[in-house]
This record gives sequence, C-alpha cells and structure tokens, in this order.
Amino acid sequence: MVAAAIAATVAVSLPLLDVGRTQAGAAPVSSTQQAPGAVLESSPLPANLWLPGAGTAWRLTYLTTGPRGITPSTGMVFLPPGLPPAGGWPVIAWAHGTIGDSDFDAPSVTGVDGDTRAYVNDWLGRGYAVAATDYIGLGTEGVPPYLDGQAAAHAVIDSVRAAHALDRSLSPKWAVVGLSEGGHAAVFTAHEATRYAPELDYRGAVANGVPSNIETIAPLAGPWFPPAGLFAGLTNFMTFVIAGVRDVHPELNVDSYLTPVGRSLVDAAPNLPYAEFAKLSANVSVAQMLSRSLANPALLAALRDYLQVPTSGFDRPLFIAQGVRDAVVPIPLTLKLIADMKLAGTRPDFRVYPGDHIRTIYDAEQDETRFVAGLFR
Repeated sequence: MVAAAIAATVAVSLPLLDVGRTQAGAAPVSSTQQAPGAVLESSPLPANLWLPGAGTAWRLTYLTTGPRGITPSTGMVFLPPGLPPAGGWPVIAWAHGTIGDSDFDAPSVTGVDGDTRAYVNDWLGRGYAVAATDYIGLGTEGVPPYLDGQAAAHAVIDSVRAAHALDRSLSPKWAVVGLSEGGHAAVFTAHEATRYAPELDYRGAVANGVPSNIETIAPLAGPWFPPAGLFAGLTNFMTFVIAGVRDVHPELNVDSYLTPVGRSLVDAAPNLPYAEFAKLSANVSVAQMLSRSLANPALLAALRDYLQVPTSGFDRPLFIAQGVRDAVVPIPLTLKLIADMKLAGTRPDFRVYPGDHIRTIYDAEQDETRFVAGLFR
C-alpha cells in the first residue's frame, strides 16, 4: 500500500518536471570552450532570488566533471555592490546543505535556502563575491550523485571557474565554505582544488557539520537496522545516497537490496520537491527500505569510493566546525573523522560549538570569518 501510494504521487507529479528544467531560458554565452568551467548559458537572476546584499546576480549553466565525465551543472554568482577592490573581488564558493534531490529544489530555481540565507549574505557584506553551485543533477538532467564527494568538489571548483568567465573583476583568490552536504563537498574540494584547477589561487576551506563515516555504518544496515531516528532525516539522506549509487553503479543491482517501499522512495527522490518527498518518507525507516544486508564486498567498496571523506592530502588550511547538539551529523562521527585526520598527519582547525546542525554556522561565524580573512591576507 505504501509503495503504491508513493508511485501514484510520483506519477501525478511527473508532468510538472519540466518546470524545474526550463529555468535555464538564458542566452548562450559566446564560448567555444568545452572544458570544465566553461559557461554554456547565463542570465540575470530573477530579482526575488537575489541575496539582499548583492549588487549583481546571475544564474548560469556551466560544465563540470561528473561520475561519467564532462556534464552540465547550474548555479548562481553574486557580486557585492560598488567597484571591486584592487586585484578584484575575492571569491567564496558556497557549498549548500541538503535541500532536496530534484530539479525543483535547485537553489538557482528557489534561491539560497532560508536557513542559510543570512549567513551566505554576510560573506557578500564582507566584500567577497559568492559562487554557489547547485551540484550535478539539481537543475540539470539526471539523478544527482548525492554525497559523491569528488563530483561535488568538481562542481564547486568549476563554479569558481565559471564565475571568472562571467566577470573579469574577480580575483583568482578563492576559498570554499560549506554546510552538511556542502561541508562534505568542502572537504573534498580542499583535497582536489589545487590539482584540479591550478590556474586559480585556492586558499583554504571551511566545513560545517561534515557527514562522515557513513560507509562504516553500511555493513550493519539491513532489514533490522538502523532504526528510525538514529540520525535526524536519515531515511531521506540514505534514499538520496542509494539513488545516486544506483545511477552511477548499475552493475551492482542496487534494486535487489530494496523492498518495494524502498524502490518506490528511491524512484521518487529525484522527481519530487523535497517537501513533497519528505511527506512520503516521514513514517518509513531505512530498515523498512532494505530487503537484505548491504554487507556485500562489491557494494561496500563502491560506497567507500563514493562516500569516504579524505583524511590526508590537503595543501591549504582547513577549518571544521561541529555542533554539540547536531542530530543530523552526530558529533561522535566527526570526532572519529578528526582522529583519523590527525593519525594521517592532517591538522585541521577543529572547533565545537553549542548549537545544532544549522545553528552552528552562526555560532561559528565570527571564528570562520577571521579564519577566511587570514587566508586572503
């Protein structure tokens, strides 16, 4: 009954999907480049999506590197008002947290989400341009490779390249700041940035509420575990991960691990706005989604490649913030990540704050802005 209800909801919603994909009704930018960072389309961002501190704002479609090679991604670019400083506006690449898994949820369609809007706007107020990727598959065709860290890192880095292609008033100096899914992306970006885009001057990263060690829990997952409520929003997040892994690795026959309810949710995730999807998943646990254990060597290896946060190989400063009351990314997982980083010789600036998952970016804001200012000095 639950699976049938989910399927019916998706069927009703499918005719609306083109609404999310027609936002790119923009004039092509004259460019023959087909390399990562090349801008395919750009247009002024609708006024209702502007950050209040912006002097200029665009929506753009640009090329990046996904799991299957070069692919489009969408995003936004915001510039502060007035004339740029000598050397150009320094750039913050904003990596957003989870806001859904469908084109309807792309920030360049809906705007920067309400929970983080003031925080992102504050970077503009401090004199930074902001490049804000949607990530691959949000706003473009295909299933988002949710929490595929390398794909997210490429989308972040190429959004900075694309921002430079749009406006020459930008400085080559840039840093990445992210929350949650974006915190995961920020750590991967920190690992990849210098190698992937050596023509830019990458300075460092700020990562808030970093999901990590999910792959270590996967061998325990099955019809008996984990229970509902282990992490806040766990069913939604795991559905998005499974949808991404299933799309990237068809050879693993991911459907064979899922119950009819599980398959229905995984099918629905990339097709429904987050609010609508969350209603369908509200009373479903991850255990109810799984028909058998995930402890298959090939599947676990794929999950490690897809999810595992790097613990070494960082060539610029890294700031990691964690909230004590964070129920989405529980602090024990982050403490393990930091311990693994230290064992690997990495010394992040790690700080703990009293708030929950979202509140932490505001609790940490003063420390983070000082850290970033130091990167650009």
